[in-house]
Amino acid sequence: MRIRDAIYSVGRSGFFNRDLAAIKAGARADGFAYPGKPVSPGFAKIVQPGTAISVMLLLDDGQVAFGDCVDVILTGVAGRDPLFQAEQHLAFLRTTMREMLRGRPIDRFREIAEEVDGLIHEGKRLHTALRYGITQALLHAAALANHCTIAEIVGGEYGCEIAAAPIAILASCHKEDVQMIDRMILKRVELLPHASFQQVERDIGLEGEKLIAYAEGVVRRIREIGDPDYRPKIHLDVYGTLGELFGGDIDAIARYLGQLEAAVRPHELLLESFVIAATREAQIDAFRALRSAIARRGSRVEIVVDEWCNTLDDVKAFADAGAADYAQIKTPDLGGINKTRSRRCSMPTKRGWAVASAAPATRPTSRRASRRRSPSPAGPTSCSPSPASAVMRP
Repeated sequence: MRIRDAIYSVGRSGFFNRDLAAIKAGARADGFAYPGKPVSPGFAKIVQPGTAISVMLLLDDGQVAFGDCVDVILTGVAGRDPLFQAEQHLAFLRTTMREMLRGRPIDRFREIAEEVDGLIHEGKRLHTALRYGITQALLHAAALANHCTIAEIVGGEYGCEIAAAPIAILASCHKEDVQMIDRMILKRVELLPHASFQQVERDIGLEGEKLIAYAEGVVRRIREIGDPDYRPKIHLDVYGTLGELFGGDIDAIARYLGQLEAAVRPHELLLESFVIAATREAQIDAFRALRSAIARRGSRVEIVVDEWCNTLDDVKAFADAGAADYAQIKTPDLGGINKTRSRRCSMPTKRGWAVASAAPATRPTSRRASRRRSPSPAGPTSCSPSPASAVMRP
């Protein structure tokens, strides 16, 4: 099977881009919007709809493979590529990329995905959003060409087996939407609510009291409407606000996390992005120091790194340094979706290693994934349906 043509269309992404620098500078929310002037390059508003480019690959037999070029909410922050402005990339896609893809065989995914992901154009790599969306379409095309699921392509080419049991899901809920949290509790989501705590005074409280009260409220609601045996982990993303509140005092942050841990018992606590440092090296140092402080206190709080942990090299750097318990992997930040395959890292935790993954979608579409096993270099030449398989949508 070959790619007959490549078609591109600009549209809206599933969510929004948010200028974190402007919010940290004191912008005040008005509902979902933030009136005022943006700070970061490319933004017309502090919160604005994300743009997307839909990639459509027309195959020899008339089938069409799809992928979506999108970026993440906090684009341009902590080492990420700048705001994705779709219209700026159309000319390249409709000429250079189109000619690169037309006529190419698509029975296998891995090699052509690595070629696209590593492409240098005008002296630099493609925007991560482009690499993400184009390789999505290539993965879908390989599955169509082999008449199988995307999960089976990944399993065959990367030496993974298809998981037969559900994979734990992290549900991201708006903290103001109590019904959203209720729905996730009733569905027995394994990790929640993530939420968004971006300003100290508004979200955390000048004594940290607002975050503790919020966490207590989530636990109370689980007790009120959840099943008796339902024990989700409480995952809170604080976007660097604890570092701001405590002036970077690691011991003070560790003491506060002990209070927060007590507030969510009997649930386990995961705390994401307690600080957003100026560089990757500073972020690693701070996270490693907090893990040590938590261990000295005998606490079981686990910390999650997101900012400055974008690429596969970043993940390896945090893992090698023992700087976190979990890595929040946002798939568009990695570029090509070939970089998001399941991969064990040397990231030590109290119970081993852990990697959490996330995509820009707001709802999970599949609870099955591929698990790594011995490599199979040949990859699949044909696929047959498997009761354990399911399509994994980015």
